[in-house]
Amino acid sequence: MNKKLRRWRKRIVIALVLFALIFALTELLPLSNWLGGERNAVYVEFALYLIPYAIAGYDVLLKAARNIKNGQLFDENFLMAVATIGAFSLVFFPDSGPHMAEGAAVMLFYQVGELFQQYAVGKSRKSIAAMMDIAPDFANVRNTNGDLEQIDPDSVAVGSEIVVKPGERVPIDGVVVEGSSQLDTAALTGESVPRAIEAGSEVVSGCVNLTGLLVIKTTKPFGESTVSRILELVENAAEKKAHTENFITRFARYYTPAVCGVALVLALLPPLLGFGALSDWVFRGLTFLVVSCPCALVISVPLSFFGGIGGASKLGILIKGSNYLESLASVDTVVFDKTGTLTSGTFGVVAVHPAEGVKSDRLLELAAHAEAYSDHPIAMSVKQAYGARIDETRVSNASEVSGRGVQAKIDGASVSVGNDKLMASLDIDAHNCELVGTMLHVAENGKYLGHIVIADMVKDDAAKTIADLHATGVTKTVMLTGDAEEVARSVASKLGLDEFHAKLLPQDKVAEVERLLDEESKKGRLAFVGDGINDAPVLTRADIGIAMGAMGSDAAIEAADIVLMDDKPSNIAKAIRLSRKTMGIVWQNIVFALGVKLAMLVLAAVGIANMWMAVFADVGVAILAILNAMRCMNVKKFQ
Repeated sequence: MNKKLRRWRKRIVIALVLFALIFALTELLPLSNWLGGERNAVYVEFALYLIPYAIAGYDVLLKAARNIKNGQLFDENFLMAVATIGAFSLVFFPDSGPHMAEGAAVMLFYQVGELFQQYAVGKSRKSIAAMMDIAPDFANVRNTNGDLEQIDPDSVAVGSEIVVKPGERVPIDGVVVEGSSQLDTAALTGESVPRAIEAGSEVVSGCVNLTGLLVIKTTKPFGESTVSRILELVENAAEKKAHTENFITRFARYYTPAVCGVALVLALLPPLLGFGALSDWVFRGLTFLVVSCPCALVISVPLSFFGGIGGASKLGILIKGSNYLESLASVDTVVFDKTGTLTSGTFGVVAVHPAEGVKSDRLLELAAHAEAYSDHPIAMSVKQAYGARIDETRVSNASEVSGRGVQAKIDGASVSVGNDKLMASLDIDAHNCELVGTMLHVAENGKYLGHIVIADMVKDDAAKTIADLHATGVTKTVMLTGDAEEVARSVASKLGLDEFHAKLLPQDKVAEVERLLDEESKKGRLAFVGDGINDAPVLTRADIGIAMGAMGSDAAIEAADIVLMDDKPSNIAKAIRLSRKTMGIVWQNIVFALGVKLAMLVLAAVGIANMWMAVFADVGVAILAILNAMRCMNVKKFQ
């Protein structure tokens, strides 16, 4: 809590204590007997209640005066100033009861409500700040003497080598050139399990180095690094308001002058027409003004959206504005890119099918040794699946057969590993497979030993993603890919997608999204999820663009409205559920606030509601709405 807020809180506490003492004094002691009459006692009460009133509300009065001077009449400061000064001024109407206590109470509790609002906003900001406390203070760079020097990350040139010690935050995106360690990525992704890295691994700024010393070659300037982009997204999130927020802002703009006019007519017209004393109607008009203050709406609605964005950040979901949070609640169609979104984008062994009498381990062993000197992604996936150390002394005469595979001598035997064209050239009968993917057939000394199936690996949570989306009420899940028809059909079938389209160029994806948008209902929204640079046009065209952040391209993250920092598509369903919870709370606050206001306005107009009821209708409703709005920050059930 900053100094200004602490001083404000102390001032309100002092004013509340004084008000309580004065209230007890005036209610419990026979002041009229001591001061020689009722009117004298009223004037003393007037002076006494002015003390806590002035302590609590002098800033409100100054703001109201400043706004009047600038031509900005109708705001909550003006309403509070007029209503409370009016309550005190009734002391000059002998036929009216004293209302100084109510006037002071209105100002006091209004300030309590404002203080509560600041606390709630501060807590929401803190939840985002804690999640986004990723800005590095420095980068370690070796000077000409070979010593480490701490410099501003913004001044580190691309291609420079920086050193990150254990416990320090990675300041700039880059590639590890020396060392191995564990990285804590929780601040970026919400993932609690540290990530193992070694030489050659890509690292992003904002992560914390946990164990070993790392030397990193920077690949981006600090201003374009992950940490800078994230901080910029968070800072700009509040600027993009939802339709509901804009509606409330416009509503308050017309509502406030309208109720001021009604209050003035209510105070002056009936007594001029002979319907009762002026003081009674002035009091009704003042009560009407206090009740009419739209604090609950103008505070709680933006706070709800802000809390929702803060809650999403705890889940590793960055939402660029409350307008996107609002649209997300209406999503009923989710369209996915395949590679890097539903699949990992890396090759992996999905099946090993040995011939009769051959063991799977033997098949993998021969294939891995034959690929010992290859850095091709397919070769790397075979060696990774083998898992054991490759003894290169067993391998000789290794050669690549262009477009077909590899051949080598392993323990003196001729081993061939490749596609069906390689097998056909060797007059070896290769077996077909019902699985979709790249086939690596293996033969030894002209004898067929079996085949290995390699494919782009489906992400662990991809099937759960589709199931969760359907459970949230999403009616259509679609996959768009440039891959072959059979590959797309296999992935779609495995995941339970409603629809898929294959062999698409980037412009074809846009056309498909256009078609799906034309099929959307007026209330429905379409979200597109992608990660590649070729997805940027589609992300921009969809109602909601969602980018896979940690591994996604800069263009995709820039074009997207929502960024999933941990690359888990299952977070999409969490984001939708969170957005619907937030919108539910927003509308609860709107209906509750307007309902209570309307009832109290009617009661104030007919003279039933007193100033104490007005205080509840204004400050009480605002506090209840703020408490309700703070529920948006609670995301434990989504984790």
